[in-house]
Amino acid sequence: MARTGATPKLPAPSQNPPPKSRKQPPPGKPSTPRNLPRDPTVPSNRAQRPALSRLDQLQPTPPQSSAVTRPAPDYKLFYPWAPPTLLNETSSINTEADVLHFRDKTHLTFHKEHDDKVAIRPCLPREPVCTDNDGNNGHPSCFIYATVFKKVKLRFPFTRFERELLTELDIAPAQLHPNGWAFVRAFQIIYTHLGHPASVDVFLFLFEAKNPGDRLWVRFNGIAGRSILSIFQQSYKDWKSKFVRVCCNDQDPTLLDGFPLYWVNMGNQDSKDNLRKARSPEKMGELDKENGVEVASTNTTLASPSIIKFEFEESQLDFYIGLPSFFLS
Repeated sequence: MARTGATPKLPAPSQNPPPKSRKQPPPGKPSTPRNLPRDPTVPSNRAQRPALSRLDQLQPTPPQSSAVTRPAPDYKLFYPWAPPTLLNETSSINTEADVLHFRDKTHLTFHKEHDDKVAIRPCLPREPVCTDNDGNNGHPSCFIYATVFKKVKLRFPFTRFERELLTELDIAPAQLHPNGWAFVRAFQIIYTHLGHPASVDVFLFLFEAKNPGDRLWVRFNGIAGRSILSIFQQSYKDWKSKFVRVCCNDQDPTLLDGFPLYWVNMGNQDSKDNLRKARSPEKMGELDKENGVEVASTNTTLASPSIIKFEFEESQLDFYIGLPSFFLS
């Protein structure tokens, strides 16, 4: 028998909280059922995705955890003339952060007046150096290797001599080997220091442009008996796969005028003809012929790195060149 006076034991309360009631709509606003089919006669306020352009096709889809990424574009379809080594020459500078890091780390400037007059942009991932303006929304641009800014001290805008030389050889800036750019820069510095305009005819009288073949990049060789500059670096290292895209802006809209911007197919016969032997004196004007022959007869070879280093130090250039005994009286 149960003891009298004992209090019956009640069940323990549930540990689960009571279910939340569904939020009621405001007064006067009817509740709308979910997942009902949309009336096709009612226009949607959702933006429609435009059709893919060629630029979209060239850009790989950003990786997502739950989505299948689009494979990298096959640039061989767009540039069938390019050899595999050229298609594999891509840049590791792929983000704005990469550009800022490169600029801040090396304290670089890119324009002779102010960097606001030139736009330096990263390259698309896996974008070959031989691509055209499709990677820049159709706007003019060109590729420049970072080392040409850093070591050779090339700056925009290009001089008249630089534009004319690229046009004469029919090559884009990225097609010229950094040692070639060093010859171009040192030659200009000497002539400017001596008060004479740099001449394409005289330069091509002293240097021979070599067809790159499998090496991709055009190089200059000093002509025997006419060489006035030593090579910048005998073994130029750690410069490939590091280039940026240079674009113009409203502050200098003519920045990229007057020279080839995009990689030229060197297998084309017309391009091969542009890389011919050294310029013959018979094909030069009288003043250029006189200067070229006088330069070649000095038997003086100057170091390209030193000339570039002393570009803005007049007294050092005077001492190093050895005025007035050098040339161009």
